[in-house]
Amino acid sequence: MKNLSVEVGVSQRKGDKVTRPKVWLKNKFVRVGLAECLCTYVMMAFGLGSVAQVVTGQGAFGEYLSINLGFALGVTMGAHVGGKVSDAILEYSGGNLTVTGERATAGIFATYPAPYLSVMSGFIDQVFGTAMLLLCLMALSDHRNKPAPAGGEPAAVGLLVLLIGISLGSNSGYAINPNRDIAPRVFSAIAGWGTDVFRAGNGWWWVPLVAPPIGGVLGAGIYKALVELHHPHVDELGEGLLEELKDTVHKNNSENAIV
Repeated sequence: MKNLSVEVGVSQRKGDKVTRPKVWLKNKFVRVGLAECLCTYVMMAFGLGSVAQVVTGQGAFGEYLSINLGFALGVTMGAHVGGKVSDAILEYSGGNLTVTGERATAGIFATYPAPYLSVMSGFIDQVFGTAMLLLCLMALSDHRNKPAPAGGEPAAVGLLVLLIGISLGSNSGYAINPNRDIAPRVFSAIAGWGTDVFRAGNGWWWVPLVAPPIGGVLGAGIYKALVELHHPHVDELGEGLLEELKDTVHKNNSENAIV
């Protein structure tokens, strides 16, 4: 590996010409897909790890805020990158992997509604939370408004996730992303929790799968309708700048004439 690095370094300096490293995967979609998989893995490893520590530690290794911070920082690290669960789960649950009850541990992986939450209320909760996520993401990436500073986008998105978790997360764990919920749910079903992961919460499993896409379209549409579509047109902006430049030149000429 060291020799390979040296050879690459030498090849890049020959003739003072910089050459690009060989691209092993030509298909752009495959490369992007692999990067997305790694980003998601990093996010879930940190996020679910924080949940596992809070649940199995029974308050000794964190609390609700710790989970919010874990997922927020996990999103940040996953964006920059662009695990195994320890035996503590078995010890905590006494070897009985349950979805509901006092020692339930399925919630470490997927989201489940609070006891007081109906399916319809949870659906609205997820639509609203995801709408807020996409609305704010649109604002953070809108270069004609007040976008996140260049290079600070991952931190801004992480803080946004933290904000959603702190303000909207207690009802159902704020999945706000189908991928965040369905894959861990399937994993937990295979890993020992069984089909109860799909029956719990009156068949809750479909809510974090269906509601977030609806909320995402709704939030992005609201931002476009109320903000983005009302930005000055490029031609209008150019005319405004031209008029401002003319006023400045006229003012300078007047001042010079007086002097």
